[in-house]
Parts: sequence; structure tokens; C-alpha cells
Amino acid sequence: MQPAHIYHCDWGKAAQKRWSASAILKHGRYTLSAAGRIDKWAGEPKNLIPAIRRNLNSLECALVGFDFPIGIPARYARTAGIKEFKALLLQLGAGPWSNFFDYARRSEEISLRRPFYPFKPGGTKQSHLLRALGFQNMDQLRRQCEEKQPERRAACSLFWTLGANQVSRGAIVGWRDVLAPALKNSNDVLFRPFDGKIPDLLQPGKIVIAETYPTEYYRWFSGSMLNVKGQRHSRTKFGDFLLNRAAKRNLELEGPLHQQIEKGFPEGDDAFDAVVGLFGMIEVATGERQSGEPHDEKITRWEGWILGQTSLQ
Repeated sequence: MQPAHIYHCDWGKAAQKRWSASAILKHGRYTLSAAGRIDKWAGEPKNLIPAIRRNLNSLECALVGFDFPIGIPARYARTAGIKEFKALLLQLGAGPWSNFFDYARRSEEISLRRPFYPFKPGGTKQSHLLRALGFQNMDQLRRQCEEKQPERRAACSLFWTLGANQVSRGAIVGWRDVLAPALKNSNDVLFRPFDGKIPDLLQPGKIVIAETYPTEYYRWFSGSMLNVKGQRHSRTKFGDFLLNRAAKRNLELEGPLHQQIEKGFPEGDDAFDAVVGLFGMIEVATGERQSGEPHDEKITRWEGWILGQTSLQ
């Protein structure tokens, strides 16, 4: 079945950097709403999944995308003795894993159970992280879906906290305040691909969580990557591709969303990526694109996979 509700969440550590856009299925056609700050409609991160649940009836399901890593590198998992990612989520922040979310302030504090480094810039090196965790290069601390692709550079390692493309700070909030509470407090939340593939998970009453990456989707609509999303005129130009895709896929855009697209997302690139991610999720939900995950145990046990990514180098 197709999800009756689709939400894409562009995620960051701070509330002002967390935006979402959504779509609802009406009479066989998706109607898309404008991007808005998540805290304005859901409140605290822990309330996000419950807020989505309230919009579902027992015959509907929802697909929810987050653009932070949902999974851990297989090499790290094996070294740390982690059996599977979902089980780890329930342990983080307590017992032997009580310091997992605390950034190591000094290289001596880095360990397999405290892997995020550094706390702040200044005298820190990636070699400190590698040496402490027992690896030779940063590629060993990347998941397969994060490796360099023909049209995309390698993603930042989950555990390295510096740089414009770092993902650790948003991931910590997402894991601790969204995913773990959802997993602990209900049995209607499923994680793709850990619980299965999208077609098998979209069942009545279920909320399916998936990892997204808007950068992966740019070329779906424009035929090439977008390198200057921080410039409004660039977002305005890209908006033409979104409007064309909406017409081609028979998507209905509510007025405020249409204005956002035409004006180049004056709210900034977080709102832009929330909408691009939503368009990408709809491509997969409607079968226009494959969900993309390879048949590999390490993907379904530990690493996860970016929704819609099919390139394996």
C-alpha cells in the first residue's frame, strides 16, 4: 500500500535548523504542504512521532524520512561487539553506554563507547579518533552508503564532529530524542531497512522511518548536483524542476508551498531540503524509484541505507 502520510524532516541540532514538509494522499493523489519548523507543530523532538501518530487512522500508514544517519559503520559495530543497530538504540545513554552521547573533550577520552570527537576545534586531529578506535583511515568509519560516489563526495564520518558537512550533532539529537523513544514506547514504528523493505513495511497502522539525503535527490530532478543551495537564486532556479516534476507526477501543491518554491525558499536552505527530500520520498513511495538497498546482512543489521540510493560506485 502507499503511505497516506509522508513527512520529510531536514534535521539539525538546533530547533531553528529542523524543518519538515509533508504530503497526504487524497483520492489517489498526493497533496503537498509547505515546509515549516518542526517545533512549531510538534514541539520537542520526543513529541514528533506521537504527533504524526495522531494524524493516522487504523487503516493508514505513514512514511517518515530524516536526513541524519540511521545506522552505524559495520567495521565499528563488529569491533565494539554490537549485535544490531536497533538493539543498540535502546542501550545508548545508560549502563556501559552512558557516555556515548558525550563528546570526547580530549583524545584520551575517546573509546568505542564514547566515539564522538572532538568537543570543539583546536589541536584536534582525525588521527586521534582513528588511533583511539583502532582504525587506519576515515573510510573505515563510513557506512557503505556514505562512500564516495561518481557524482557525490564521501560523507563525513558519523563520529567526527567538525566541518560544514558534519552529521554527528543532528544524529545525536535524532537518535536520543526521536528514534529511541519511538522504539521504546510503541510497537507500531518500523525502521527501514532493519525491519524490511518499504513495500513490506507499509501496512495499516504503521509508521515507517527511513533515512534520506536530499543531496542524493537533486540530480533526480535537475539531472545534476546542486552545489550552491545556500544562494536563493539557485534555489529559485531549481524550483522550476520541482514544479515540472509536480505536474508530471500529478502532485497538488498547496498555495504556501507553491509560493515557497517560486520565491526560492526565502526561509533558507533547510526549508528547501525539507521539500526536496519530500519530493524524493514520493518518488520511492509511488514506485517511480527503487528504495535501493543492496542484499547485504551488514546493511540490515548495522548500517542502514539512504532511501533511493542505488549507486554502489
